[in-house]
Amino acid sequence: MNHIKPLRELTIKHNFMFGAVMQEEELCKHLLEMILNIKIARIIVHVEKSIVYHPGYKGIRLDVYAQDEENTHYNIEMQATSEKELPKRARYYHSQIDMELLERGAEYEELPKSYVIFICDFDPFGEGKYQYTLKTRMSGESDIYEDGNTTIFLNTLGKDPQNISENLRKFLDFVHADLDDSTKGYEDDFVQKLQDTIASIKRNRSMEERYMSFELAMHDARRAGREEGREEGRLAFVEGVLEELSGKGSIPDSLRDKINDEHALGTLKKWLKLAILATTVEEFEKSIQ
Repeated sequence: MNHIKPLRELTIKHNFMFGAVMQEEELCKHLLEMILNIKIARIIVHVEKSIVYHPGYKGIRLDVYAQDEENTHYNIEMQATSEKELPKRARYYHSQIDMELLERGAEYEELPKSYVIFICDFDPFGEGKYQYTLKTRMSGESDIYEDGNTTIFLNTLGKDPQNISENLRKFLDFVHADLDDSTKGYEDDFVQKLQDTIASIKRNRSMEERYMSFELAMHDARRAGREEGREEGRLAFVEGVLEELSGKGSIPDSLRDKINDEHALGTLKKWLKLAILATTVEEFEKSIQ
């Protein structure tokens, strides 16, 4: 069995910890304001939101998904390891966010602005920039073709501090830090709040149990998928979700059927985490609607 780090050894670059911290909407709002250099009145955060439309399509899991009072949508991804396909992933994320809104009956002109933000613990393009901002442009023109989509790649290894705010640089230094360095003083109020929140999460016995349950369930499901095929892996996730919910109230037949009938592994992974985090069956059912 692969070694599972205990909760106390996680830093903010671990997806579970990042999602747990960003459940604090004020922290998520402040991070977005700092990255985008804008003011946001209020946001609603949906942690670990999965967007899947058909079993035959590729679903996506979003680390942190939020929207503000202007209906602008924000997706923030923590990316600790290098991956060549990030630009295409960003393109796909934008399209799936739009598709979800269109599925609800929105017209094209109603599609809101959307931001996909990757926080990378590596330089995704090798140019030494702390921040790469991408928008669609017309060929041969300097004016931006405004389709409402913006993609931002943040790089913890940037070498141009003059092009970002000092607060954002300190945040990226904090993301890059190992466990020991992540607890040092950064002389930054926002980083201090993140450190305090992380310390509180690590002291929370319930959160530790949820983290370990999730990691063990992920391991078991991956092993089942490798050893017995995709269907066995799917059933392992279904069993995990139902088992987590069994101690949190009566499971309605309609909800049980919905879980049993789900075939998208991305959705089931998301549901398992939500089942672990939920305190009641009703809370879980509301979170997946």
